[in-house]
Amino acid sequence: MTARYDIAALKTALDGIKTEDNAALVKQKSRDFFWYSPVLKRQLEHVVGDLVVTPRTRDEVVRTLAEAHRLGVPVTPRGSGTGNYGQAMPLSGGVILNLAEMRNITRIAPGRVTCEPGAILSDIDAATRAHSGQELRMHPSTYATASIGGFIAGGSGGIGSINWGGLRDLGNILSVEVVTMEAAPRVLRLTGADLAKVTHAYGTNGIITEVEMPLTAAYPWVDVIVGFDDFAEAARFGNALGEQDGLLTKLITPIAAPIPQRYFLRHKRFLPDGKSIVLVMVADHAKDAFNLFLRRFSKAEVLFDASQIPEQDREGLPVNNELSWNHTTLRALRVDPAITYLQVLYPFPHQLDLVTKIHARFGDEVMGHLEFVRFDGKITCFGLPLVRFTTEPRLDEIIRIHEDMGAPIFNPHRYTLEEGGMKQTDALQLAFKREADPQGLLNPGKMVAWDDPAFDFATGKTYLYPSLAATLA
Repeated sequence: MTARYDIAALKTALDGIKTEDNAALVKQKSRDFFWYSPVLKRQLEHVVGDLVVTPRTRDEVVRTLAEAHRLGVPVTPRGSGTGNYGQAMPLSGGVILNLAEMRNITRIAPGRVTCEPGAILSDIDAATRAHSGQELRMHPSTYATASIGGFIAGGSGGIGSINWGGLRDLGNILSVEVVTMEAAPRVLRLTGADLAKVTHAYGTNGIITEVEMPLTAAYPWVDVIVGFDDFAEAARFGNALGEQDGLLTKLITPIAAPIPQRYFLRHKRFLPDGKSIVLVMVADHAKDAFNLFLRRFSKAEVLFDASQIPEQDREGLPVNNELSWNHTTLRALRVDPAITYLQVLYPFPHQLDLVTKIHARFGDEVMGHLEFVRFDGKITCFGLPLVRFTTEPRLDEIIRIHEDMGAPIFNPHRYTLEEGGMKQTDALQLAFKREADPQGLLNPGKMVAWDDPAFDFATGKTYLYPSLAATLA
């Protein structure tokens, strides 16, 4: 069989840069968490690259891209591989560009931190807290393992989004340095509206080599779990708590029974049968105000309060952020492989009515899980409900019913930017792709607009990241 690419020539050209072509290791680095989706598992299980290249400096990135461009070898960037949509899967083979060893934190200043793309989010926070009592504004539930470059290129928000919104919102990324894939790669520093060219773009139009992120004050955070007999009441509590402007929280996560009892195994002794819960991270200094707020909900019951439990009794318990967002899905999958999930927007101001109607419509086939966020300045919620998967047609029907009821879906069972509903491409975005990657070698197969000249940009669909034209308007 003829080889897809001249990998031997590429390895020779990259002498001095760390490479790996052991089949087992290449396969491992060709994977992310795509298997959260049974659809993506079927579609992407066979995907594998040809060579892992692990640069340690920006100059090594530039050299790698120049040589791969010369030989026509695709390059797919990879951080820690914690993405859920196949973002880091090399659909066309070629190079997996492993950025994990570019992890230096180069500057910490009031309100900002500069670091390389492979820096782990929890390590960044450890450094900024020690330096000046600051922390990142937001992070995914994979905080302990996810890299900052992967978060920007493939993520959207998470813990902290109740205060700061998402990565799509102005001010939540300060600057990004990217390297283009041309005969002579350029190093571009993007700021302002230009950031939208590369945020949540899966590395399709530039390799991130440095990021500058805003910081906020760091506080001790207290994990609390509040129980309710009814999921609708848990959702109402979460919404009301998010609207308390003076009460500092970092996470507000209502989860319907029986999810906690079935899947939060280490917390099981704290979770009575039938109780829906709200996971909360509240600032230590806001704890008294939080306790006062609790009195407004006569049926609320504090099931767990880390500040009231001896340290030895907390040993082995995951922190609340590791029960929330897509860690909820991960814990369910460890118990029941038939579980998958959706990403739902419940638009303001009807979010609570929609949550109640949709939860009633599906019952335990679609189990409720909400994450309260600040979205366009309003408190509302995303849903990451757990879905009992049966067939792909039924999954598509569940999605259609959500959208018919007024709840847009950002589909985690699609691996392209546009089909997942996360990023809306347009002529300006496509023009930047042509400029930064003229041969289409960066993470090929992930941008429909590049592969389909007849692609209709004006779909009317709701996108989490609006088009570049809309960002510049």
